[in-house]
Formats: sequence, structure tokens, C-alpha cells
Amino acid sequence: MPTAPDISTESTDVTTTDDDGLLESLQYQMALFARRAEQTRLGAVGRLRDSMDRAAYLLLHRLEEEGPMGVKALAAGMGIDSSTVTRQVAPLVEAGLVRRTSHPEDGRAVVLDLSPRGRGRLEEVRASRRQLMAELTEDWSEEERDSFCGLLTRMNDALSERMAGQAGGAGGVRGAAEPSGS
Repeated sequence: MPTAPDISTESTDVTTTDDDGLLESLQYQMALFARRAEQTRLGAVGRLRDSMDRAAYLLLHRLEEEGPMGVKALAAGMGIDSSTVTRQVAPLVEAGLVRRTSHPEDGRAVVLDLSPRGRGRLEEVRASRRQLMAELTEDWSEEERDSFCGLLTRMNDALSERMAGQAGGAGGVRGAAEPSGS
């Protein structure tokens, strides 16, 4: 029975000569977008600029969306390892944005939960980021905004699926591409 090729080591050129220029431009624009997004941290306006890094934002967002959970579940849902989550959560706990509590059924296990302060802070950052998106796209039509969001979501989904395939199916997420406030 044939098996699927290992996409993590196999390099397949799926381009044609006609595609090369467009794909070159696309990869360059993606790299530029990633840099600009990180520079601004898609980062808000006013006093909240650069106020929450990407890792913190995504962790808080997931806890808000899915509720309290353990480190392993949070890591799996985000497609990262538990040690990374533990390291990223520590300053959030220290800042009072996330609470560590005992698991209701197994007191030995730790559950992470978004604190009321974390919920408020997340909403402040979201509001500021929404304002930035409004400013950056103020001359776009609603259809253009919708189309861009749809295509960006599709790209994030494709990247997530690729990462899940490379990791043997573990850890693929849609969370980074979810349009609700990110």
C-alpha cells in the first residue's frame, strides 16, 4: 500500500515559468507583511502601541475563546510545545492576566484561565488594533476588506495545515487565522 510523501523533506516545484514572477512577488510581500506586522505588532494606536506581543495576544485570545484549560491542551491547540506555553504564560500570570488554578477533578493538575484583568486588557488591545485596521483600510470598500480577510484566512489555514502535516498531524490550528478580533 503506497504511503503519502514526507512533505517536510521533499521539495516539489509546483510552479511554471509563468507563475515564477507572481509567486516571487507573493513571497516577498508575505515576508514584508510579516516584518511590518511584527514591527507594529499589528499594534494598536495611541498609548497601547506595542503593548502586547503576539504570543501573549494569541494565548489570551485562545483562553477567552475556549475557556480554562491545561498547558498541554493549550499547547496542542496552538500548535506549539508545552514548554513554550509554560514560558509564555509565566509573565501573563505575573501580570495578573492569567490565573493558575487547580483542575476541578484532579487537584494535582493546573488549569490556566483568563482573569478579569486579562479579559479587560485583551479587549483594550483588540479595540486599539481594530482602530489601526480601520485607519489602514479607511479607503477600502467593505468588499475589499472582506476579500482581503477571506484570502488572509485562507493563507493562514493553508500554513496551519502544512504545519500540521509536517508535525505528523499534531498541533494544527486555526486560531491564528480566526477573524474575531485578531
